Amino acid sequence: MDFRLDGRVALITGASSGFGVHFARLYVKAGAKVVLGARRVERVEALAAEIGADALAVSLDVGDEASTIAAYDAAEARFGTVDTIVANAGMSHAGRSTEVSVDGLRQLLDANFLGAYLTLREGAKRLMAAGSRESGKGRAIIIGSITAHLTGQGDSAYAASKAGVAHLGRNLAREWVRQGINVNVIQPGYVQTEIAGDWFQTEGGAKQIAAFHRKRMMDITALDPLMLYFASDASAQVTGGVIDVDDGQSL
Repeated sequence: MDFRLDGRVALITGASSGFGVHFARLYVKAGAKVVLGARRVERVEALAAEIGADALAVSLDVGDEASTIAAYDAAEARFGTVDTIVANAGMSHAGRSTEVSVDGLRQLLDANFLGAYLTLREGAKRLMAAGSRESGKGRAIIIGSITAHLTGQGDSAYAASKAGVAHLGRNLAREWVRQGINVNVIQPGYVQTEIAGDWFQTEGGAKQIAAFHRKRMMDITALDPLMLYFASDASAQVTGGVIDVDDGQSL
């Protein structure tokens, strides 16, 4: 199987930290051009400078349609049509449901659900216009979370938003199945990234790790094989998948 991405143009949201930064480096190494989208523009500009000519930094607020359209416009002007969409942007707002503010809830849903929706929709429109039905080259990958099917993790709004994007992925896969666009969802387990903050350095976080069957955090590289597969030509007949990659944490 060849998981090379030569000739592909990938737009990665949430590319200023964590998985987004890692995916950018992974895809460029595999031969793709990458468009790095985030609100923290200085971070993606620094990453693009590190990567070089195969990367473009764009200002992107995924919850804002105009910002999303502008990011795709910039991507097309530099590299051509985006054929690989990675909806990775997200945020957490931990706390009891009775204490989460309405503003915090709206921000979370805008980033996690609305942001994925707008990112995927805009990319799909452009792919269809560019002939994805004939080429079959369209790829969309949503980064979900195993919390989509867990309970009692102290962040019910986040978990519900991830359950929403998992179902969104299945629905979009069905809607676009004849348009040459594959949509798949990867649901990672717990990884030490910025979104987790310092939780896993606390006593409660240490107890959570000790409760995992393998008593360890998952490494950020664990998603690499699937990220490459779902973006490559090798996955031409795989769409509508929702796959956990969690080192057995949710068993």
